[in-house]
Amino acid sequence: MDDLVCVGALAGAFGVRGEVRLKSFCATPEAIADYAPLSDESGTRRFDVTLTGRAANALTARLSGIRTREEAEALRGLRLFVPRARMPDLPEDEFYHADLIGLAVHDPGGTLLGHVRAVLNHGAGDLLEIHGSGLRDTVLLPFTRAAVPLVDLREGRVVADPPEGLFPAPGKGRG
Repeated sequence: MDDLVCVGALAGAFGVRGEVRLKSFCATPEAIADYAPLSDESGTRRFDVTLTGRAANALTARLSGIRTREEAEALRGLRLFVPRARMPDLPEDEFYHADLIGLAVHDPGGTLLGHVRAVLNHGAGDLLEIHGSGLRDTVLLPFTRAAVPLVDLREGRVVADPPEGLFPAPGKGRG
């Protein structure tokens, strides 16, 4: 559903009384509880969230309706969502990853380079994963003002001025 934003995912059970390991995708991890109730992608399952502590690379939490380790473990991998309308507005030049995924990527001359498949961060800053029918492999474009001078959510596009050689030259390696 386009009006949902993924704010976390369940990484399995924690303990034997139904607690879960919760990976938060919020800037402040604990803020995930402020958005409760959280739902699955279809919106059919909803969970109130009570944070209980921290585990390696995750928070620990109790979800409403989950009472046993087996129930918690069965939710492993479940992504948790909130309606976009409940998310706070961001300052200019900041974007939710969900808003960037799917946008068309054009060079400064207007040539379509591909579409944003994902937004990644491996510790040195955000990268846009670009894929397209003219690319053999995905391209990782630094999400900096220099490499991406324009993000136009209303038009559904970004303008990229990639470092030379990042994208294959027309007619070379494309098609």
